[in-house]
Amino acid sequence: MTLRLSTVILPVHRWHEGGRDRWQRAEELGFHAAYTYDHLSWRTFRDGPWFGALPTLTAAATATERLRLGTLVTSVNPRSPIAC
Repeated sequence: MTLRLSTVILPVHRWHEGGRDRWQRAEELGFHAAYTYDHLSWRTFRDGPWFGALPTLTAAATATERLRLGTLVTSVNPRSPIAC
């Protein structure tokens, strides 16, 4: 039996100010997957930066090699093709 661990990385860090390092560190630590949230804001982070999940995951894909990436929550309403 193989145990696979995953982690959550909140999209609150600018890419050049530690965002990239967090995703690379998750891979270095041996995590199988890393996820982020696709909320418009999150509790105590409402007054700070909160970056979009899809651009964040795209950047993480360019900075990692083996780490599986995904969202824990994907908000449909802001990207609804019906509302566009």
